[in-house]
Amino acid sequence: MTLTWTTFVIVCPLVFLAGFVDAIAGGGGLISLPAYLLAGVPMHQAIATNKLSSATGTVVSTVRYCKRIRVDWAVALPAIVLSLIGSFIGAKLTLLVSEHALKIVLLIILPVTAVFVFRKNALVEKQQGTVSHTRMLVITWIAALVIGCYDGFYGPGTGTFLILIMVGLAKMDMMQAAANTKLINLASNVSALIAFLISGQVLLTLGLAAAVFSIAGHYTGSAMMMKNGTKIVRPIILLVLVLLFIKVITEL
Repeated sequence: MTLTWTTFVIVCPLVFLAGFVDAIAGGGGLISLPAYLLAGVPMHQAIATNKLSSATGTVVSTVRYCKRIRVDWAVALPAIVLSLIGSFIGAKLTLLVSEHALKIVLLIILPVTAVFVFRKNALVEKQQGTVSHTRMLVITWIAALVIGCYDGFYGPGTGTFLILIMVGLAKMDMMQAAANTKLINLASNVSALIAFLISGQVLLTLGLAAAVFSIAGHYTGSAMMMKNGTKIVRPIILLVLVLLFIKVITEL
């Protein structure tokens, strides 16, 4: 597609907002991917280019977590490998699906993802009890493969789903789950990005510009440390989703 100044004006501020939201409450992908679509970027190129900008923000937050939290690499390394595999498969599957079909899938996945993101904290708080170490490993590794595949295919909500599974099912504490989530999510982002780069779907100029805004958003959001962050970002996410739904339904 031909990039215009309006494309950058729409995408870059929303990607900054997505990074800011993601650092505070998670769910930034519910803003960043729709940003590309609202700017008129075709579906496949939007998913691919979003991986470039979101991966850079994920690098920032992953490095910070790994500096602050002791990572159990016996759990994390196999999960990273499985996430790489799953995400690459998911990205290849996306390229096989028509844009029209992807838009229909979008209308189904977006509201479901939004519900999980909005209910995230309540669901996490309900977890209790423990599981065996073996079961924790199996759950984590299966989640890395399956959610990694989802991230490569589509993406928004990946971090939220991983946190829910690792805290709610694998019974990790929040800090351990957060660290593993960042590592798995970074692996899936990088793997999908490689697949999309090979296929030539990434709009490099737009993606690199958005990446700068994504990093800025993550840094700004991390510094805010707002207790009421979710109350602020949820209406923003809802507004972006409504605008995207109107656009997609009109095009269909």
